[in-house]
Amino acid sequence: MLAAKTLELPLRAQDDVVMLRHAARKLSIEIGLNLVDQTKFVTAASELARNTVVHGGGGRATLEKLEEPNRKGIRITFEDQGPGIRDLAQAMTDGFTSGGGLGLGLGGAKRLSSEFSIDSTVGVGTRVTIVRWSR
Repeated sequence: MLAAKTLELPLRAQDDVVMLRHAARKLSIEIGLNLVDQTKFVTAASELARNTVVHGGGGRATLEKLEEPNRKGIRITFEDQGPGIRDLAQAMTDGFTSGGGLGLGLGGAKRLSSEFSIDSTVGVGTRVTIVRWSR
């Protein structure tokens, strides 16, 4: 797998979340995702960016355009040095919320992505990676 294009964006405020959404949409169009898949991926990216700002105290996102012989994709990695997630299994459960929302964030982002991984250490921070492949 070759990362053909990389962009790093800070995630410190709501304006940064908006910038991330625009960048994710642009890359989605570049790799040929249809409108439904663009919307799914941008929604997942937006939720994770918001989590990075609100729950992680800010951080960064790294966007990569991926190319393989038979497909193209986008990988976004969200990293923060916030409080971490005490119970990942609970946090991935629909309906669980630590901030008064609907509790669909992490689980929803996973369902909207082709690939999803999360690593979190209490007191160290959280790293979430999502990938969406074109068909």
